[in-house]
Amino acid sequence: MSDSKPDLKAAYSLRTPQDSIDLYRDWAKTYDADFAQANDYCYPALIAKIFAERAKDNLPVLDVGAGTGLVGEGLARQGIQTVDAIDISAEMLSVAMEKGCYRKAIRADLTMPLDIPDGRYGGFTCAGTFTFGHVGPDSIDELIRIGRSGALYVLGINAALYDEGGFRAKFSELDKNIRGFELLDTPVYGKNAPEDMQRARSAVAVFYKR
Repeated sequence: MSDSKPDLKAAYSLRTPQDSIDLYRDWAKTYDADFAQANDYCYPALIAKIFAERAKDNLPVLDVGAGTGLVGEGLARQGIQTVDAIDISAEMLSVAMEKGCYRKAIRADLTMPLDIPDGRYGGFTCAGTFTFGHVGPDSIDELIRIGRSGALYVLGINAALYDEGGFRAKFSELDKNIRGFELLDTPVYGKNAPEDMQRARSAVAVFYKR
């Protein structure tokens, strides 16, 4: 990538993990200002709020596909601490860690097995990762594995992919491993976003590990 300006179309067109590494390497320093702020990207803050409203003894938290740390900032504002960031992009994680809201950064490909012990985390957040060109439903299996019993999951999924991308089927498959499942409909962008973007919706899966 020669242009560091964020481009949603390019993000949705990613095909391989290396594509993600290349794209987000060039987005990292400008992503917050040129994409998130410019488009009133309220999604990460909503994910953090939903998590905080339900969290009890759900630490530590793993922020999945943390990017530049927008969910982590939201969690910090909600008083949630002891949060780790995981992402495929070292450059995005570097920006996230500068914000001071994460305990540590984990660089990993979420489409592969994770080098994290079983039952390590008590909570999980995710905004903007389960979407076109990024991560599919099979990655949720690893998140279940590394969560302890009672772990709280707040996973945002592009609403347009919830059925056709296999997420509904995945949660049906996981029924014996999870409890208290809710599916919330939330906006992705706020009222100050371009009009065409204001129509974007997220299906937020909220549940606990048995």
